[in-house]
Amino acid sequence: MNIAIVGCGFVADYYVATLAAYPDLKVVGVFDRDPARTDHFARFHGLPRFDSLDALLSDDRVELVLNLTNPGSHYEVSRAALSAGKHVYSEKPLAMETDQARELVDLAEARGLQLASAPCGLLGETAQTVWKALREGRIGTPRLVYAEMDDGMVPRMAYRSWKSASGIPWPAKDEFEVGCTFEHAGYYLTWFPAFFGPARTVTAFSATLLPDKQTDEPLDVNAPDFSVACVAFESGVVARLTCSIVAPHDHSLRIVGDDGVLSTRDCWYYRSPVRIQRPFRIRRRTLMSPKMRYPLVGPNMGRYKYRGSQQMDFARGVAETAEAIAHGRPNRVGARYGLHVNEMVVAISKAGADSSAYEMTTTFDPVAPMPWAE
Repeated sequence: MNIAIVGCGFVADYYVATLAAYPDLKVVGVFDRDPARTDHFARFHGLPRFDSLDALLSDDRVELVLNLTNPGSHYEVSRAALSAGKHVYSEKPLAMETDQARELVDLAEARGLQLASAPCGLLGETAQTVWKALREGRIGTPRLVYAEMDDGMVPRMAYRSWKSASGIPWPAKDEFEVGCTFEHAGYYLTWFPAFFGPARTVTAFSATLLPDKQTDEPLDVNAPDFSVACVAFESGVVARLTCSIVAPHDHSLRIVGDDGVLSTRDCWYYRSPVRIQRPFRIRRRTLMSPKMRYPLVGPNMGRYKYRGSQQMDFARGVAETAEAIAHGRPNRVGARYGLHVNEMVVAISKAGADSSAYEMTTTFDPVAPMPWAE
């Protein structure tokens, strides 16, 4: 399938690097609103370039647009691509407002087009293994989830030195203005609805704990750098998710069931080991046995370093979308699913300090596991 990339910033290098694992996906051109960045990115990766977004969208070769612009531009670019009859895979989130995301989904469905968004970790080996263990009843009935998405005190780190493979600096101003919830909460929120069904309510708190991010340019918006949410799912499971760029690095997950605890260390690592810890009784006390490793499933079991977003297979969601288009089947990270996740993220990020429980308004059809994880 022919794809075109819109947005040649920091994350685009990661997509191009992982697209190499999917030979059926061909990049026919790239475009960025900054001509110099378009030229640099195209030369570095040896890819064709487009001179304008209109030229890209009017090119009949382009079947799928990969929207890697900054989050504030996702809605506008995706809407233009859908209106031009192109399928779209967008970086997270679909849109910064739920109504905008809903409009994109309605437009895609009206035009018979695929619309999907990152993150695609649900398609990874670890997420699929956790889900398989849940379906097999390995911890009995799941009751409670503790999930952490803390990245350390990022505003005090040497982030000015962070660069992608082609030398593009980490977009600190954009990241801080968008906020850590929009940027990172989806890494777990894209897992849970598949595992536990649609979310019913979101009760959240968000705050800006570090008002001075020590940026070179003043921030136009100082988004929350901490959030915590309790999400109640229709199945009865309750998940507590924390997200921050203040607390020490922790991407761990624990799912508590009647017969044990299912855990993994980091959702960014697609091959993070999955473990089960079972209770046992000594007289009247209930203790936990040592954690036993549950075998990972999946086609890609090579060794990776442990930490870092670079370990993610960014292109896996693009490949899933292309395959859904080619075979006319539902997309595992498709439009209605992405809209449901988007609504949760918006509710959490915008909660503030005194919000009440938010009633979810969206839902989705059940998601199928990957064939190799059934």
